[in-house]
Amino acid sequence: MSMITGVTRGGEAYTPAFVMSIDQASCIGCGRCFKVCPRDVFDLVDRDDVEGLEAMDDYDDDDYGDDDDGFSDDTAMVMSLKDALDCIGCGSCARICPKKCFTHEAMPAQA
Repeated sequence: MSMITGVTRGGEAYTPAFVMSIDQASCIGCGRCFKVCPRDVFDLVDRDDVEGLEAMDDYDDDDYGDDDDGFSDDTAMVMSLKDALDCIGCGSCARICPKKCFTHEAMPAQA
């Protein structure tokens, strides 16, 4: 089965890897992936609204804090997949994520 492939402007072939999931337990809700995504794939949601996530008190304080990034200990957001089918497989989200929360996968071409 052949995979979805693309061609760069320079004529090089590549195989895009599409976002499949987000490890919401590792996500710190920084929003970097949301900002860099060229499509409408992600949405920030309240951490309390995601089933199975632990309370904020259980996370390492180094992940949060208002020192460098402007976020405080009461940050209560986490990233979710809003429309995974809109992903173009560019991988920008995975490259910018400080916690490596994303799983990507190449997809077979549909006939």
